[in-house]
Amino acid sequence: MTMAVESGHLPAFLSKMKTAGLQPVVLDTFAWYYEKVLTGDKGLIFNKDIRPVASHEIANAAHFDSFVDAGKKALPHSVMIVLNGGLGTSMGLTCAKSLLEARDGKSFLEIIVLQANNRHIRLAFMNSFNTHDDTLASLKLLHQKHPPLCFLQNKFPKILQSDFSPASWPEHPDMEWNPPGHGDIYAALYTSGVLDQLLKDGVRYAFIANSDNLGATMDETLLGYFSEKELPFMMEVSQRTPVDFKGGHLAFHQDGRLILREVAQCPDNELDISRDISRYQYFNTNNIWVNLEFVKKLIKTQGTIRLPMILNPKTLNPRDDTSPAVYQIETAMGSAISLFEGATAVVVPRSRFYPVKKCNELLAIRSDCFTYSDDCGLEVNPERRLGQIQIDLDSKYYGKVDEFGKRFPYGPPSLVNCESLTVKGDVFFGNQITLTGNVAIQNFSGVPVVVPDKSVIESTISVELNSNLYGDANSNLPSK
Repeated sequence: MTMAVESGHLPAFLSKMKTAGLQPVVLDTFAWYYEKVLTGDKGLIFNKDIRPVASHEIANAAHFDSFVDAGKKALPHSVMIVLNGGLGTSMGLTCAKSLLEARDGKSFLEIIVLQANNRHIRLAFMNSFNTHDDTLASLKLLHQKHPPLCFLQNKFPKILQSDFSPASWPEHPDMEWNPPGHGDIYAALYTSGVLDQLLKDGVRYAFIANSDNLGATMDETLLGYFSEKELPFMMEVSQRTPVDFKGGHLAFHQDGRLILREVAQCPDNELDISRDISRYQYFNTNNIWVNLEFVKKLIKTQGTIRLPMILNPKTLNPRDDTSPAVYQIETAMGSAISLFEGATAVVVPRSRFYPVKKCNELLAIRSDCFTYSDDCGLEVNPERRLGQIQIDLDSKYYGKVDEFGKRFPYGPPSLVNCESLTVKGDVFFGNQITLTGNVAIQNFSGVPVVVPDKSVIESTISVELNSNLYGDANSNLPSK
């Protein structure tokens, strides 16, 4: 297929986007990426063009105590923007993931709003077309001193891999579109008018974080450092551990700029090097600080914000492997670190990064590994002397929220002294259970079994539950 024929599809894309009501800046942004796709650009970042970041080259938030007063001074000129576009379909949800119960009968959304109210923090939500109505309806039910701003994420049309034309799926037209990733935050702020509104209200500093990460709070020491140093952009990073080897990482480009390399931007033959956590030590927590005046200036200069592209090969219907192969153009919010002159990264404790992507993480944040209060939110339990707990629940029985809830009818077991938990097979948990050390619970009987009330499972013992150990498993299932 010649480039001329391929390029001829761009008017069809732009017409489709105009019909959908997308604004010119979004059309221009897509067109720029589309032309890159036609040239064979897959958005890859090669090892030869980057180098690792050493610990002495970026600041550490552990030394920011002296900036707390500056943070308090800057707080009235700040906003917390919550990325709230996810449906949580991988966990069996059909509504905004932020509406899922997180702790003590409160959803992620409720906890975020409560904290903002209690600390007098200005709040905004970037919703997707899928989560906007649910979020607005839920916000109406909450007591709010200052109702948060809500604005919509944009969308990009999917590209057929066969001929680079717009994908078509008349049975489900929504599937013809993909969210352009959280990198769309900058364009969405601009096209929605929220950027100008915030600047008009005297708001200069924005802290951006995911709705499913309750560790991400408006920290006054970080805000103070960001404002005092007059930085345009600051990324929170944390030390990579063996469980983070699959994630993206921070690096220096050969031209001296900091960049973020996501897994999808790494060539296949260089994945082993990118996963070397001793070489690339820091990962992006997706907690980002931006100076809104610099964002406005960059958009005025460029007409948009052109982030490094992530080209994701998918099927048109993500649940049907036989549907046509497509490309999705996406971007990552953190990759803007390469665009702002003077942008930096700062090392933060792991406690600022507890995202809930699966029921594994949901069990952890609901457990006594953490404490919760309306004033302080979610915090690591001071009685826990171990690092971040590693949980691996059998996805067949715990992958969806409703099935997960059935198997913990009395809430999580005590995990404060548990280093890791692995559950294989169909296991129900009774009341007042304590797990300590490295615990593996396996049920290969083929029928559901239950861990009896007040059980204490310790150390690295692998406990195999079966009818011989606990009698008739089904008779032991909790009635609640």
